[in-house]
Amino acid sequence: MAGTLYLCATPIGNLEDMSMRAIRILKEADLIAAEDTRNSMKLLNHFEIKTKMTSYHEYNKVEKAHFLINKLQEGLDIALITDAGTPGISDPGEEVVKRCLEQGITVTSVPGACAAVNALILSGLPTRRFVFEGFIPGETKEKRKVMDRIREETRTIILYEAPHHLKRTLQLLYEELGDRQICLCREMTKRYEDIHRGSLSEIIAFYEKEDPRGEYVLILAGKDPEDILRESQERWENVSLADHMNHYEQMGFDRKEAMKKVAKDRGVKKRDIYQRLLNDEE
Repeated sequence: MAGTLYLCATPIGNLEDMSMRAIRILKEADLIAAEDTRNSMKLLNHFEIKTKMTSYHEYNKVEKAHFLINKLQEGLDIALITDAGTPGISDPGEEVVKRCLEQGITVTSVPGACAAVNALILSGLPTRRFVFEGFIPGETKEKRKVMDRIREETRTIILYEAPHHLKRTLQLLYEELGDRQICLCREMTKRYEDIHRGSLSEIIAFYEKEDPRGEYVLILAGKDPEDILRESQERWENVSLADHMNHYEQMGFDRKEAMKKVAKDRGVKKRDIYQRLLNDEE
């Protein structure tokens, strides 16, 4: 029978956050696949884990996935770990998980710390609905797609960023999204945990005097729904009611549905639109 792939969360800073189950699984596994074996060796040594380790990272994820799949099919149990936190979140873990599922190999998780979730609950921003975007792409076309996507996003937005890109990213967010509230988290769970909250303009001003250090999680406020409504109203205020109705009717909506959409665009009730149309016809 094939073995099992265990997705083992590891501490994001404080080693005391390592779960007893994760320690046991790492000791019992036949092989540990680690994003950075040198970094992970410190963790394994601390908990006296002697299991053999192999590298699995962004630059070998395709060919190494074949190797791991073969070992699993031979019956070996493999524990997958990332440098810190939960594997599969903004790291190559998703590739091997996908391939395992395609081959019918059992995949299970050993839960623990996740930087994105920890930062979210510390931010003070709404946590009921959120979206995770990870790292903003460096390539201009892909970066534009991300900005276009999150500009109208009303949910709280979670981003990751490296210190050498932080100032540029903060400026980009300010220019594209306006002066929203943001929370920057670094060194979470460590002795010098640093949580910095404020508006984008305030955070940008702060980092004009300070150099970013360490990996950052950015928790950004979503767009205020009232701003979306106001912008919609402003967009249609110079369009005649007849043209506005015609816009939706040409899209295939019947008159009743078109009136609903026009009313929503203009921030009024449907019966107001109906009455205005009647008056225009008289």
